[in-house]
Amino acid sequence: MVTSDFGSIEAPVDSGPQCARRVPEPLPTGPTRIVTTRMRLPERQLAVLEAASATEERTIAAIADDTGLKPETVTGAAFDLRDEGLLAVSETTAEDAELTAEGRRYVDDGLPEIRLYRAAADASDGDDQVPMGEAIDASGLSGSAVDIALSNLPRKGYGTIESGSLSIDPDADVDADPEAAALAALAAAADGADEATADGADEATDGDGMDPDGAGVAPDGIPADAETLDRLAARGLVDLVERTTRSVTLTDAGVDALMAGVEAAETVGELTPELLASGEWRDVEFAAYNVEADAPAMEGGRKHVLRATADRVKDVLVGMGFQEMEGPHADSDFWINDCLFMPQDHPARTHWDRFALDVDPMADIPPELIDRVESAHRDGWGADGDGYHSPWSEAFAREVALRGHTTSLSMRYLSGVAGAELEPPQRYFSVEKVYRNDTLDPTHLLEFFQIEGWVMAEDLSVRDLMGTFEEFYHQFGIEGIRFKPHYNPYTEPSFELFGEHPETGEEIEIGNSGIFREEVTAPLGVDCDVMAWGLALERLAMLTTGAEDIRDLHGTLADIEFLRNAEVTH
Repeated sequence: MVTSDFGSIEAPVDSGPQCARRVPEPLPTGPTRIVTTRMRLPERQLAVLEAASATEERTIAAIADDTGLKPETVTGAAFDLRDEGLLAVSETTAEDAELTAEGRRYVDDGLPEIRLYRAAADASDGDDQVPMGEAIDASGLSGSAVDIALSNLPRKGYGTIESGSLSIDPDADVDADPEAAALAALAAAADGADEATADGADEATDGDGMDPDGAGVAPDGIPADAETLDRLAARGLVDLVERTTRSVTLTDAGVDALMAGVEAAETVGELTPELLASGEWRDVEFAAYNVEADAPAMEGGRKHVLRATADRVKDVLVGMGFQEMEGPHADSDFWINDCLFMPQDHPARTHWDRFALDVDPMADIPPELIDRVESAHRDGWGADGDGYHSPWSEAFAREVALRGHTTSLSMRYLSGVAGAELEPPQRYFSVEKVYRNDTLDPTHLLEFFQIEGWVMAEDLSVRDLMGTFEEFYHQFGIEGIRFKPHYNPYTEPSFELFGEHPETGEEIEIGNSGIFREEVTAPLGVDCDVMAWGLALERLAMLTTGAEDIRDLHGTLADIEFLRNAEVTH
């Protein structure tokens, strides 16, 4: 106990060792060695890091040229270094136009439509019209080039084609054709690129998507607007290529790493049988895979949009209880037109509008059926019937032509010749190609697919017909189909169908329909109502895909990029 002026204070009990102040140990008197670990990188990454700059952006192409590495190798290494924080990677994207082989050929020979125009102008000798065959022969065109010329000449307003004759516009300035000017400019750019230095060529083509063929990349200043280039691309005369230019810059961390020193690490890119057999795989360092690095786009094959639409149509109609018809593309005029109560002197049956074939007449037509159809044409059918009172030739009826519609199949099936079940009710359809000598435009082709269909039942009405269409188009997401009264020689009443284009808002005709007249069904032996229609598959595809020109879907002007991406509405 300790006594003080403040009283007695009990001393603390010693409960063990107390904290003591540490006395610092003396510093070592000899030299000190500081140990550092240098960064190790795969050789390709080290080469890219050393070629990069902290003060300016350098393109992948430039670094590939400096290092001797492939551009794709440099790109992969740059992304790896970016992930480590040693490099910054920037990207710029631009669309370039490259001449195709066909485009280059037209630069030398001239566009087919311009050649046809000039040949027709030389052959016209002041006349308004020139026989189409004469103009084609004078132009020197052949094969697919003829179809290309006949398609593009009216599209550009250089002339019109009607009834086998060509009428040109004398005021058309074909020398100022924008497509020809763009092709010539691209060719000049390609020729200039061929003479450039290797460095200049690499910079012009970006290094990530170099153009080894020198086909021609459009630089700034090419006198072609986007619409012209798109049209040339649709024609297959240029390829529009989206090019990405990547540039790299050293970050602060990258500068520090280089100043501190970086060692090259030997890495293995793949596991081989030899590594496994020797056991060396246990000791080697494997390179990391960058699964986020860009890779070349691979375009695989796919079903054509028209075939996909046709398959969808078949699924819908089979689901509605229809059976599919089949039949010949080349048939007699009897099945194509006579059975439809089409008079033989109708304008649509002339050689201008049908594709007649130089083959033997069709012999296997039931004689009694020919007699009944001829009677309907001459005298009509029934007590109140009245025929056309115009010439009718059995020889003409037996002549063979390419079918202008697939209603020839309906006639074969309704007559029983095709072996179909004729007890009502019956439903049949087909999705087949037909051939017409039409003027080419955004909604007409010389050959196209027709959706043919008919329903045979008692007491059918217009409401049944309209309801069938509304249900059919509803399956494709198309509503608001409009019906307009129309005249057909073979149906009464008759209606045309119209739908609104989803992109342009334009009302386009998509089909024709009606209830067969007695002059059609009675000679075939059918004694109940038959409602029928012919719809255009291509125009249905236009409504479901948004295509504005039927020629974008198939033919020489088909838009390949559009076909790759177009989807059919289900």
